[in-house]
Amino acid sequence: MPEGSAHTVIARPVSEVFAAVADITRMGDWSPECTGARWIEPATGPALGAQFEGDNVAAAGPVTLKRWTTTSEVTACEPDAVFEFVAEGFTTWRYDFEDRDGVTRLTESFSHPQYEGWQRFVYGTLARRERGMVKGMEHTLSRIKAVLEAS
Repeated sequence: MPEGSAHTVIARPVSEVFAAVADITRMGDWSPECTGARWIEPATGPALGAQFEGDNVAAAGPVTLKRWTTTSEVTACEPDAVFEFVAEGFTTWRYDFEDRDGVTRLTESFSHPQYEGWQRFVYGTLARRERGMVKGMEHTLSRIKAVLEAS
């Protein structure tokens, strides 16, 4: 199963980091791929089973290659510990939070079933999708860190 992870340490309390990350309406502020997200009624915030839509873009420099919207479902939501969701029933995104004496170790990870057929060649070999996803997570975490530590 393809997977990857990245982590950072943020000089903010774990409750503040969890609140920011679990508020999916802010994801467009830090992700290089997700440009925005919104809860799907009746959901209004993070909770087990809550659903949301996320708008995404793939670009090569200034050239947009693809735009799409995903529907995701929250599959784990333990305040100050874990926030996880599954996008389109395929990719699991997980955030783990660890309190370290007032600072927070934040780990973002993903996993998904192996691509099959032509998608395995295109996404796995040509596009090196998993490597790009790890780079995207590193960017996301650095933006979360910068925004939260500046506040």
